[in-house]
Amino acid sequence: MSAAYAYNVEILHLLVSPGHAYFGRARDGAADVPTEDADRVEVVAGKGIVGDRFFGKAAHMDAAVTLFAVEGLEAMAGELGADPFDPLLTRRNVILRGAQLAPLLGQEFTLESGDSSVRLLGGRPAHPCAWMDRMLVPGAHAAMRGRGGIRCRAVGGGFLHRGPAVLLSPVPLEPERAGEAHVLRPSRLP
Repeated sequence: MSAAYAYNVEILHLLVSPGHAYFGRARDGAADVPTEDADRVEVVAGKGIVGDRFFGKAAHMDAAVTLFAVEGLEAMAGELGADPFDPLLTRRNVILRGAQLAPLLGQEFTLESGDSSVRLLGGRPAHPCAWMDRMLVPGAHAAMRGRGGIRCRAVGGGFLHRGPAVLLSPVPLEPERAGEAHVLRPSRLP
C-alpha cells in the first residue's frame, strides 16, 4: 500500500470486550459483559484485536475491527437535542476524532500511533442496530445510519495507542466531513 495522504487524528477510545452486550430484545436490557477502554490494544493480522469478541472468529475476519468517528456521534446528539453520548455505548472498537471514514471502504490504510502502526482494509459500513435507540436516545438508530463507522480486516498487526495518531490513506479524505452521514447508493446499470 502506498499512502499518498497523511491526516493527524486522535484515538479517543479503544474498546475491548470479550462478549456481546447487545443481543436479543432491547427491552430486556444489555448483557453485563466486561468492557475495557484500553490505553493500548494489540491487533493481530487476520484476527483482529486481542481479547475482543470478534478476535479470530472466521465469520468476522473481514470486519473484526470497527472504527467510528466521534464527530458523527456529536452531530447526532445535536440533531436529536440530546446531551453528548458516551462513545463506548456504540460498541465500536476504535473511536477517532478527525477522520472521515466512508472513503476508506475498500481501501487499505494505516493507523500509526505510539511507536507502532496497524494496516487495515476498510470492509463494509458498520450499520447501527436498533439497540442504539435504547442505549443512546430514541431516534439514535435512524440518526446513526450512514455514520456508524466502518468494519475492517486487520491486514498488518501492531499496537494502537490512545492519543495522537496519523491515518495514512491512499485516497483523499475530508476530515471536516467526519460527522456527516454517508449514503451508499446502489450502482445503476446502463
